[in-house]
Amino acid sequence: MDSKRLEAFTDGVVAIIITIMVLDLKVPMGGSLLDLGQCLPVLLAYLLSFINVGLYWNNHHHLFKLNPKIDGRVLWANLFLLFWLSLVPFVIRWLDSSDYSTGATAAYGIVLGLAAIGYFLTERALIACNGTGSRLSRALGTDWKGRGTLVIYAAAIPLAFISRWIAIACYMAVIALWFIPDRRLANMIEG
Repeated sequence: MDSKRLEAFTDGVVAIIITIMVLDLKVPMGGSLLDLGQCLPVLLAYLLSFINVGLYWNNHHHLFKLNPKIDGRVLWANLFLLFWLSLVPFVIRWLDSSDYSTGATAAYGIVLGLAAIGYFLTERALIACNGTGSRLSRALGTDWKGRGTLVIYAAAIPLAFISRWIAIACYMAVIALWFIPDRRLANMIEG
């Protein structure tokens, strides 16, 4: 199977997720810039989430540039990823309405962690479909970034019950890990 329909569907779902996230932002009650301060917590959650969703979209693009051949395993793994990404607007609303409660902060990590598992499963399904000698398999190598992400989320979720700020720092660490350009896939695409 060709991956074009899956990529177009994923692009559409990601666009809808980002649209829902921005539409859920509340307008400040007053008209001054100081009134914007009341929105800072949800704006922070939006910023983190926008970057996270954008990073998944960007890296998803690179995955399919290297491996255009897909099968049913890839379709299901990708749907698993999209399901968890589609819950990001929900947990942002919960974070906002609960004033970053412990439960909401942990749930945010659970959703992001399961999205990371979905991305990891999508990678593995693509490798299984295209072979262990595929360009993707060679580019990923041991996939220290993917595995490190899963470890950070696994630690952050229980840490949310100790300190929500430590958990949020862990979520930001994942963003930093992926925000640093990863040339593994890009180099394989260019080469």
